[in-house]
Amino acid sequence: MIGEKIAYLRHEKRWTQDDLAKAVRLSRGYIAAIEEGRIRPKIKTLALIAKCLGVELELLIKEM
Repeated sequence: MIGEKIAYLRHEKRWTQDDLAKAVRLSRGYIAAIEEGRIRPKIKTLALIAKCLGVELELLIKEM
């Protein structure tokens, strides 16, 4: 769920996984793992991703 939201927001910005990875200083593989739901990142990491994507953290973590 969180990974899908991140992927959607990343696509909205027309960023690749590599673009987001560079912005948050993580590996592209780690971003891919988050988006695929294989990794549950810490809140601190999600906050950084949200900031780079220009959204509030709550948008990523709230249930739909």
